[in-house]
Amino acid sequence: MARIASEVLIERLAAWGVDTVFGLPGDGINGIMEGLRRHRDRVRFVLVHHEEAAAFMATGYAKATGRIGVCLATSGPGGIHLLNGLYDAKLDHVPVLAITGMQETSVLGTGYQQEVHLDKLFADVAEYNMMITNPTQLPSLVDQAVRTSYARRGVSHLTLPNDIQVADAGADPYRHVAPARSPETAPVYLPPAGLPRQEDVEWAAEVLNRAERPAMLVGQGALHARQEVLAVAEALGAPVVKTLPGKAVVPDDSPYTTGGLGLLGTRPSEELMEEADVLFMVGTNFPYSQFLPEVRDTRVVQFEADPTRAGARIATDVPVVCDAKEGLRALLPLLTARNGNAHLAKYQKMMAKWRSDMDALENPDRDPIAPQYAVSVLDDLAADDAILTCDSGTIATWAARHWTIRGEREFYLSGTLASMAPGLPYAIAMQHAHPGRQVIAYVGDGGFSMLMAEFLTAVQHRLPVKVIINNNNSLGQILWEQMVLGYPEHGVRYAMPEADFSAWARSCGGFGAKVTKSGDVATAIGQALAHDGPALVDIDVNPNEPPMPGKVTYDQAKSFAQAFLKGQPHKAAIATTLFKDRIQKLGD
Repeated sequence: MARIASEVLIERLAAWGVDTVFGLPGDGINGIMEGLRRHRDRVRFVLVHHEEAAAFMATGYAKATGRIGVCLATSGPGGIHLLNGLYDAKLDHVPVLAITGMQETSVLGTGYQQEVHLDKLFADVAEYNMMITNPTQLPSLVDQAVRTSYARRGVSHLTLPNDIQVADAGADPYRHVAPARSPETAPVYLPPAGLPRQEDVEWAAEVLNRAERPAMLVGQGALHARQEVLAVAEALGAPVVKTLPGKAVVPDDSPYTTGGLGLLGTRPSEELMEEADVLFMVGTNFPYSQFLPEVRDTRVVQFEADPTRAGARIATDVPVVCDAKEGLRALLPLLTARNGNAHLAKYQKMMAKWRSDMDALENPDRDPIAPQYAVSVLDDLAADDAILTCDSGTIATWAARHWTIRGEREFYLSGTLASMAPGLPYAIAMQHAHPGRQVIAYVGDGGFSMLMAEFLTAVQHRLPVKVIINNNNSLGQILWEQMVLGYPEHGVRYAMPEADFSAWARSCGGFGAKVTKSGDVATAIGQALAHDGPALVDIDVNPNEPPMPGKVTYDQAKSFAQAFLKGQPHKAAIATTLFKDRIQKLGD
């Protein structure tokens, strides 16, 4: 059997350690599918139901493993469908390779069926973006694509015309035209050492040692540096604030953390930002600068791996370009340890009060079911090494505040793109990457319904993914955003009848349970977690439960009141919920 160019593609991916490709076949990639078939013992193909899910899976795989994620789509509409998931990878800085098909070279430019120039379309999302026009290019361009994705922590894209996919692997149609020869490259990437300059670390230590009210803000760039972060926090006596993508950097029961920051964060974190005299940012490009300190009152030290992002959000006094772990290791010997720290003790006391307030909202006696209670049950029953994936929306608020990082737990969401729908695709990819771990998708009904066909993917691949749906039959986050702007809600609640997603799960061949009463939440989640295959629990929660910010401003309260005065249609139910929340906190 003649060796075709697509085999070279798959062999080269395997040489880079790629063992999984997520995708959906089409006539624009039949040659590549044949290459996958011939090498199915080395690279598995995960058949999905929508290309957007394939891109999210590749992104989730990269987030969970640090290795490049690969997705595959056909020409035209197939490639177009990848874009949302690829932008998630781009904005969260993870390595992903997208491979697409293209019409054969003889018809390019003629307006042929599905002729979309994907190399041009992907120009913004991709760090490296090439169309293969000669089979001899494949080894070196695959190497370049993968190497670029790792080096720039982003997306690469290769598109292959049909005739190139099935061409003889050694064919060179230009060998008699030009004297050039394709380079012979190696599938090797050497990451930068990430070591900081000594003078920069000494400068950082000088500023940090003088701090009287230090604060640390850590993000996903520090996920691999938990012990170093905690050691620095101990030496400085500094409370540690976590961005949501960096939630797993420090356990939530650590005496050093004040939790998250921003609309989904905690009151202690927000007050810490207002009081800190030195802010130490590690591995974060936190975009919401309104929650960061005023630079006239606070000095800023930043450890950042990407030199283009040092000082990008706030004026930085001491920018240090380094890997988070390496930088903190270099810093630690230069720090002066502190004995006794009233600053840290103050925020520990505030966090104890905050946790008590959050516990009070996890009330099992509320009707309708409080979403805080539902996620608290999941938190209690899930394994200490569980991986939780999360969609965007109010679901992220409940996860941020009521899913605790302990043990070896991990947490992932679409951090910067904040797309709906990645929760389930992430979970499927992460279950492939970590078959022995408990993987849970915690999603809203809005996000789940966008790519719900992928539950069938989980069943078909026999993946024991668990899905917990926070079903408020609405686009909850948008509802509250409208009200905070002073507008009555509009167009955000789905008409009845409400979907029963548990019936969908059962029709796919998985476990499905519908929960409408608080007393049934623990039983249903427990059964789902114990089930040896894919399982889904659809929980009807209170649609009028507001995801209140950690610290409500006067302007927010004023706009909220204006929405009521302008005719908010569910104001009685919302007011009742707010009243119950307040009474619950006071009575705890």
